[in-house]
Amino acid sequence: MALDKARIALIALLAGVIAGSLLTRYFMRSDSVKLPELPEGFQAFDIPYDNQLTDARITLGKKLFYDPILSADYSMSCSSCHEPALAFSDPRRLPISTGINNHPGFRNAPTLTNVAFHPAFFWDGGAHTLEIQAQSPIEDPEEMGLKIEEAARRLKADDDYVRMSRDAYDREPDPSVIVRALSAFQRTLISTNSRYDDFFYRGNRSALTEEEQKGFQLFNGKAGCYQCHYGQNLTLYGYYNIGLPGAADDPDPGLMRITGSKADRGKFRTPTLRNVALTGPYMHNGSMETLEDVVSHFNKGGVAVSNKTDLMQPLGLTDDEQQAIVAFLKTLTDESFITDSAFRP
Repeated sequence: MALDKARIALIALLAGVIAGSLLTRYFMRSDSVKLPELPEGFQAFDIPYDNQLTDARITLGKKLFYDPILSADYSMSCSSCHEPALAFSDPRRLPISTGINNHPGFRNAPTLTNVAFHPAFFWDGGAHTLEIQAQSPIEDPEEMGLKIEEAARRLKADDDYVRMSRDAYDREPDPSVIVRALSAFQRTLISTNSRYDDFFYRGNRSALTEEEQKGFQLFNGKAGCYQCHYGQNLTLYGYYNIGLPGAADDPDPGLMRITGSKADRGKFRTPTLRNVALTGPYMHNGSMETLEDVVSHFNKGGVAVSNKTDLMQPLGLTDDEQQAIVAFLKTLTDESFITDSAFRP
């Protein structure tokens, strides 16, 4: 089915404008690495001046990411909740991710796909840099439960970590080294090679089937998904209360935890849809198991709850239209990303 060329052009233009706010800030060193070339229309992300990407830093960060040494009882690593084959989402498929001693955490662990581009982290945006984000799960008693100073002490007792830390940051392991190295590795988790990218950014009109193209049209038309899921990462990074079932009794305050405003209760950050077919269950509390559940929820306009966004209205999608949207969402899977050996230990 042919697409509306004017609509595609408008979407591409606005995507570039939105993404353009993510200005490149490279402070190059002689040992800086060259990241994969982004598709035309993609904007690069900021790299902190004190944490430029080098092979030594990325290698150290990857080793830390997969090492249970960062958890109190040596039972889990960052990868325990972020599996490469599932676009760095939780392989246990639990609604709420668990930490040490199988202790229930606070929320569902999100994908790490393209986190380098994100302006804030966690479902409530409580961290504004990857370096700040990296410390939280290590120290959270419901996740890894280890004071970062103790993590640094452990690393200093390991000759390999001491050598790698000196190579990467010209210092022995300390809390700053830990969070910067983990962040350096995560900034390399770039996904831009889905069939959607071939279709939309590279102009390959045969990359999507007729049903998938119909889903793309609905996504950007009748369903109105583009109002929140837009731009190169298919998110505008906004915070909304979308009327989830049980929201009135949900103990999680969402954005209100950060702002203290009752007007922000139940609002959560709009996630990226990249690799979304791999990252269920969905929502901050894992309350929806399948993409069909998610599309059905939006089609109904959510449930009646105070503070629900006005964007949530019944859509009137037919069963076939809902299935077409699901088919389109599955085109966002990047097989080269989830199989890339560079991201594995």
